[in-house]
Amino acid sequence: MSPIKDFNLVYEALNKEDTVSQGDTIAGTVTFTLKKETKVKKLVVKVKGDARVHWTEGSGDGRRSYNAHRRYFKLKESLVAEDEKGTVLPKGDHHFKFRFTIPQGDMPSSFKGLHGKIVYMLEAKMSRSWRLPSGVQKDLNFVSKSLHPIQIMQQVGSVDKMMSGSSKGQVQMSATVNTNVCSPGGTVSAVAKICNSSSKQMKPKFSLHQKIVYHANASTNISDLSLWKMVGETIEPNSEETVSCQFNVPVDAIHTLHNCEIISVDHYLKVYLDISFAIDPKVVFPLVIVPSGAAALQPGEAAGPYPAGAFGAPSYSDFPPPAFPIGPYPVPAGSGAFGYPAPPVPGGSGAFGYPAAPVPEGPGTFGYPAAPVPAVSGAFGYPAAPEGEPPSYLSLYSPPQ
Repeated sequence: MSPIKDFNLVYEALNKEDTVSQGDTIAGTVTFTLKKETKVKKLVVKVKGDARVHWTEGSGDGRRSYNAHRRYFKLKESLVAEDEKGTVLPKGDHHFKFRFTIPQGDMPSSFKGLHGKIVYMLEAKMSRSWRLPSGVQKDLNFVSKSLHPIQIMQQVGSVDKMMSGSSKGQVQMSATVNTNVCSPGGTVSAVAKICNSSSKQMKPKFSLHQKIVYHANASTNISDLSLWKMVGETIEPNSEETVSCQFNVPVDAIHTLHNCEIISVDHYLKVYLDISFAIDPKVVFPLVIVPSGAAALQPGEAAGPYPAGAFGAPSYSDFPPPAFPIGPYPVPAGSGAFGYPAPPVPGGSGAFGYPAAPVPEGPGTFGYPAAPVPAVSGAFGYPAAPEGEPPSYLSLYSPPQ
C-alpha cells in the first residue's frame, strides 16, 4: 500500500477568468501526506504547452493513421535533490512551493476539438525506486496575446443569378454585415436586399459557421459546423424584400486560430437564398472571433491578415468587388487619397505636384521652329510682367509666328 496520501497541486489564479498568457508568472504548491518515512528518488513539477492532432481513415488493410505534434515550451523545477540513492522525507504533511514564468512567443490559445487539441498543463510527479510514480496534472486556460492587427469594418457583398429552364428570370441579392470582428456573446447585424425577378419562390437564410482544419502528414481533415441559423419569410416571384437579422455569437464559440501549424479555426457568416431545384446564390463574410475585450482594442491598427468580407473573401458573386472598402479607416498624417502615401513633390514641379515637362530643343510642333523660352518665364511660359505694372493685352496674346 502506497505511503503517499492526498498528492495534489494548486496554483494561484491570476484573474477571475483563471486564464494565463505569455509572460505570466504561475506560483503554486505541491502538497501531500506521507504515512511513514519515505525515500523519494525524484519530485518535480513541470509546465508545458503542446499541440497534437490525430485521426484515422479507411478500414481493414487500407486503414491509415495521421499524427502531428508541436511543442511550444517545457519548463521543469526539481523540488528535492535528484539522487539515484534517493532523498528521505519524514512522515507527515509536506508543502513544496514552485514558480514558473511562461515564455514570450507566438503561441496559440488552448483548444480542444474532435481530432486535435492545444493543451497547456501543470504536472507534478513523485518517483520512487521500484514503484509506480505518483502524479497529478492541471490544465491551464491559455489565452494567447498573439493577436494579429485587425481593422474593424463593415462588409458588403452581392450576387446576381440568371435562372434557367422553366424558372426564367433573374435573382439579385446584396448583403451587408456591420462588422468583421466580434467576441463570444457579442452581437452581429446583417441586412440582405433581394430582388426576385424570377418565377420561383425563395427563402433568405443566414447561418454562422465554424471551420476547423487539422493538418498532418501533408493531409488535412476539415470540420465545418453550423453554430447558428435563421430562416426568413418566403419571397414571392417578381417582388423585392429587405431582410435583416441580429444574433449573438455563442458564448462557447472557439476563438479564431491562425498561429498554429497543425490546427486552424475560422468563422464565416453565410447569407444565401434557398431556391428549390436550383443552386442557391450566396455571399460569404469572414468573421474573426477574438477574446472578450480584444475587439475594442483593434480599431485604428493596421489591417492584418484577415480579409474584409466580399473584398477578396469568397463571395461567390459575379460582380467585381468595390474599388474601396467601406468602414472607418484611420488616415495617417501625410497620406494621400484613401490612405495611400502621397507622392513626393519635387522642387520646381508642375501642376498637381507632378514634375514639369522638359522643353525640348530643336524643331517645334509640325516642324516649325520652337519659340524661345525666356530665362524668367511667367504663366504658361510667357514673359513675366514687371512688378507694379499690369501686363498688356498684346504681351499676353501676341500673334503666333
